[in-house]
Amino acid sequence: MKPLIPSRRLPLLAILAVAAALSACGKRDDDRTAGQRLDDAVSDTRQAARDTKQEAKQAVSDAEMSAASAADATAKVSTDMAITAKVNAALAVDDKLKATQINVDTRDGQVTLTGAAPDPQSRERATTLASAVDGVKQVNNQLVVSRNG
Repeated sequence: MKPLIPSRRLPLLAILAVAAALSACGKRDDDRTAGQRLDDAVSDTRQAARDTKQEAKQAVSDAEMSAASAADATAKVSTDMAITAKVNAALAVDDKLKATQINVDTRDGQVTLTGAAPDPQSRERATTLASAVDGVKQVNNQLVVSRNG
């Protein structure tokens, strides 16, 4: 079955319909011909298409930036988690520190140690062990030396 109107003529008919509607609705007091009004309607349609295209490009750009930012944040959290795990492992194999409750918190490569150390040398050893882990930028040692150590 053949379409009543060939598909190549549909855009032209749509433009003509828009032009006819515009000319009927917006009676201007000017001496423009129907061809000039049609040219203006086509020009307006093209400008609207360009504007829509630019808005779509901006939306895609914004989405790409948001995705990159989210990926960056996820990578930082993953790195911090890995650092925390490595510091905990290093503390767990140290003879004097393995029996203590040391909390390790990492944010942007900065490690904070909280809890108790059995003696001042072990407290300093915890800083040394944490600093040796790859990716650690700084160690904030808040360990308290326990009185019975």
